[in-house]
Amino acid sequence: MPLTLAEVGEENIIRKIGGRQEVRTHLENLGFVVGGAVTVVSAIGGNVIVKVKDSRIAVSREMAQKIMV
Repeated sequence: MPLTLAEVGEENIIRKIGGRQEVRTHLENLGFVVGGAVTVVSAIGGNVIVKVKDSRIAVSREMAQKIMV
């Protein structure tokens, strides 16, 4: 399922990152790697704030839909 559907506070494992190569590279540079843990801290209107590798990152709905957990 896409990251936008994940429950707040629940830790998920990243299964796949979609999109163009430059989008995948950008997300990987932020810490979104396949097999990595990601936790949704809050979700507002589809936009999410996530915790990845002890950092909090805001991700737009469009980007979050490319991250499968």
